[in-house]
Amino acid sequence: MRLGFIGTGKIASSVIAGVCTSKISFQKILISRRNKNIAQKLKKRFRKVYIAKSNQEIINSCNWVFLAVTPTVGEKIIKHLRFRSNQTIVSFISTMTLPQLKKAIKVKAKIIRAIPLPPISLRKGPVPIFPPNKKVKNFFNKLGTTIEIKNKKLFKNFWATSGMYASFYELLSTMSNWLVKRGIKRDKAQKYITSLFVALSEDAVVNSNKDLKYLVKESQTPRGLNKQGVKELRKAGFYRSSERTLNSILRRLNKV
Repeated sequence: MRLGFIGTGKIASSVIAGVCTSKISFQKILISRRNKNIAQKLKKRFRKVYIAKSNQEIINSCNWVFLAVTPTVGEKIIKHLRFRSNQTIVSFISTMTLPQLKKAIKVKAKIIRAIPLPPISLRKGPVPIFPPNKKVKNFFNKLGTTIEIKNKKLFKNFWATSGMYASFYELLSTMSNWLVKRGIKRDKAQKYITSLFVALSEDAVVNSNKDLKYLVKESQTPRGLNKQGVKELRKAGFYRSSERTLNSILRRLNKV
C-alpha cells in the first residue's frame, strides 16, 4: 500500500506519525511540500516518507490519497488534479461535503470523509468516518478508534465538536498560567495541569457507560471547592457559552 498526503499541516503530520509508528503495513508515504518545514522533519524522522515534486505525482504514485488541506485550498486545487477510479480517497477537509468532493474529483473513486485529531500521532482517540467503509475503518482502528457514521447530518455534529479541541488546550494554558503567576515554575505547572486532565479523562472513559452527569455529581461535596467551581462557572454562563459555540460551528458547517 502506497499512501499519499496532499497537505502537510498539523493533522496530516499527526496521522503520518501515527501510521509510521503503528503496525500498518505500507510501502511508502509520499507527501506534498506545501509546508516545507514539516515535510522535511517528517522525511528526516521516518525512512519511508518521501517528498513529492507535485500533488499530481502523489496521485499518480499512490493508491490511497489523503486530502489534508484547508477548505479554501481544497476548493482551488482538487478540481485540477487527475484521480483514478481505483483509488481510495480520504478527506480531512471540514467544509467540503461528499457531493462537493465527488464533483471536484470527477471519477467514481471511493471517497471517505474522516475526522482525525492530533492525538492520532500517539495512536489514540476517536476517528469518525462517513460513509462507512470496511478498509478505512480497519486502517483507523490501528491508529485509534473508528466511529462509522451512516448519516451525513449526524456526521456534521462530530465535525462541530472537533472544532473545540483548541479551546480545551486554551483552558489548560489558562490554568497553567494562573499557577505560574502565583510562583509555580512553568514546567511544574504544565506537568501538573496536563497530568490532572489526563487522569480525569481516563476516569471519564472508564465510567463512560454512565451519564456524565454522574461524574459531575460525584465529584462535588457539600460546600466543597468543586461545588463552588461548578456553581460559579454555571452562573457565569461558561457551559451555556460552550453550547452556543458548538451551535455556531454547526451552523457554519450547515451552510456548505
